[in-house]
This record gives sequence, C-alpha cells and structure tokens, in this order.
Amino acid sequence: MKNYSKIEGLIAPVFTPINDSGEVTTDIIPRYAADLKSKGLAGIFVSGSTGEGMLLTTEERKIITEAWAPYATDDFKFIVHVGSTSYRQSQELAAHARDNGAWAISCMGPAFLQPKTAADLVEFCRQVASAAPEIPFYYYHIPGRSGVDVSMAEFLTEGSKVIPNLAGIKFTHTNFMEMQQCIALENGRFDITHGPDESLICGLAIGVRGAIGTSYNFIPALYRDIIDSFNKGDILKARKLQLISVRICEIIARYRGGIVAGKAMEKMIGIDCGICRSPLRSLSSIEIEKMGKELKEAGFFSLIETQNQAE
Repeated sequence: MKNYSKIEGLIAPVFTPINDSGEVTTDIIPRYAADLKSKGLAGIFVSGSTGEGMLLTTEERKIITEAWAPYATDDFKFIVHVGSTSYRQSQELAAHARDNGAWAISCMGPAFLQPKTAADLVEFCRQVASAAPEIPFYYYHIPGRSGVDVSMAEFLTEGSKVIPNLAGIKFTHTNFMEMQQCIALENGRFDITHGPDESLICGLAIGVRGAIGTSYNFIPALYRDIIDSFNKGDILKARKLQLISVRICEIIARYRGGIVAGKAMEKMIGIDCGICRSPLRSLSSIEIEKMGKELKEAGFFSLIETQNQAE
C-alpha cells in the first residue's frame, strides 16, 4: 500500500450548476472557485451527494470534472466522486478524473443491490480504484444515502491487501466508535475525514484532521474557529461555536437538506447554482424567504458578513 499525505483542513463538496431547463452548466464555476479559494478552503469534492452526482449522466459528470480541473493546485485539492451502480461506469469516471488532474478519487458503495459484506464491498472498490492506481482512493461511507453499511474497520483491513491506492474514508456517519477504530487502525495508517458538519467537534475529539462538509461552502470560518478553539484547548468555546453550526444545520434539514437548501443558500451569498435535478424539488420563493428569516435569526448572515470582512 502506498503512503499518501492526509487531508488537513476543510474541503467543500461543491454544488453542480443546473439551469432552469435542467441542463448542467459551467459558467458560474470560475466565480465559484474564486469564492472558495478566497475563503481558504483546502479543496473541493466534485459530484458527490452535494453535487447531485448520482443524478447526473456520465457525460455530465465528465463536463463538471473538466470545468473544475483548471483550479486544482497543490494547496487546493481536487477530489472527484466516481461512485455509481456500475463499477465499469465508475472505472470510466475514475480514469477520466485522473487524466484531468484529480488529486484523488472517491466512491460510495452501489446504492442498488448493495454489498452486504465487507469482502463484497472491497471487491467492488478494488475494480473502481484499479482504473486510476496512480492517485489516492477514498471510500465514501454514507450509509444513510447508499444503504451500504458494513464494518469500515474490516473494509480497511481487507481492502488494503488488494487496493494499493486505498488512502482512507470520507466518513459521513455518526458511528464515532467505528470512526475511532478506523483512525486508530494500524497506527493511524489511514486518512479518515469527518463528514457531518454539525458534529465536527466529535470528530476532532477522536483525532480527525480533515473534514468534508456542505456548509463549508458558506461559512468555513466558523468551522476553522471550532478547530482552532479545540486545538488551543478551549473546549467551551468550541462547543459554543459548534452549537451555532447545529442551529444552522437544523434549519437546513427542515428545508429538505443540504442539497436543496444548500443551493438556495449558495444563491443567497451570490453564487447561483440554479435548480436541483429531479426527483429533488427546489425551494419555492416563499420557502426561501422563510428560510432566510430563520437563518438570519440563527446568525448565518452575521457570520457571512464577518467572514467577508476578514478576507
């Protein structure tokens, strides 16, 4: 198994711009990339859950990968999600991502006829990862969406024997016992990144160093403050800051989650990524107005203003 540098800091899973006709567009991406870089993000995660990747065609996903590729740098990691229900389609996307300069690829388990054992999941991922063996491969553990929920410690143990480029896991789950097992496995060999934004402090407590979360698109400064406070030993402040995140994420959940509410919030801060892909339904103007009021009460726009002043 190869040794890779671990992700540190915050990675934004980016939204996929879709116009009113339902077509994927790329015009906003240069401005979007500049916005994320100005906020000090450590990189991007393309065509994942936030990016509606599983609702896009293979060609659309390639278009999005190619549009983001020019913005990859050593300090702005370019990670492409290539998961699908077909390992062959995922192989095609993996090779394409590598050829377009991806720093790493990631893949969730197939959401149709889900693997029920770690061995079966390892074999699926082995075939995907083999299409781009030169770059790191991260398994995307998100059982709430994929329906694939097998032991991640067993997956890493068995996977490392047959997947030379297995680097770690994008761990989007609240099983912190399992997350800690993965972090500790083989003296910290694997890179385990934190998923749920609202529980980042929990991941920090068990040793995560990098995180990938939707609300990092908007208010990464809040999460950097959580990390800084935690690292300085000011746990009380870190808790208070995390509670702000919890309140904002609670609002996001009420307005149909990070993809639907997130696209509306991205537009609120000046980056219009358009509508959501069916079967998701974009928020109505009335819903957006209501959500905006709730976000204001939760301090979201104050955070945006403070963040902008600091840039």
